[in-house]
Amino acid sequence: VAIKKINLQGMTNKELTMNELMVMKINRSPNLVNYLDSYLVDKELWLVMEYMDGGTLSDVIKETYMSEGEIAAVSTQ
Repeated sequence: VAIKKINLQGMTNKELTMNELMVMKINRSPNLVNYLDSYLVDKELWLVMEYMDGGTLSDVIKETYMSEGEIAAVSTQ
């Protein structure tokens, strides 16, 4: 698993974060990293997600050259 830690202290969009959490909780897909559980630890919200080997999508995009056709294929999936 992977744990995403969100500091809630001083956060102004707590409602937006909770809405995002609820959307992740009810939507499951084999094409997405799925939400598993969450915990409130001190002043942090810990989101437990499926582990994705290879890093974040942002990391992959920054390190990988993709042609327009490849981007279209990935986007379709």
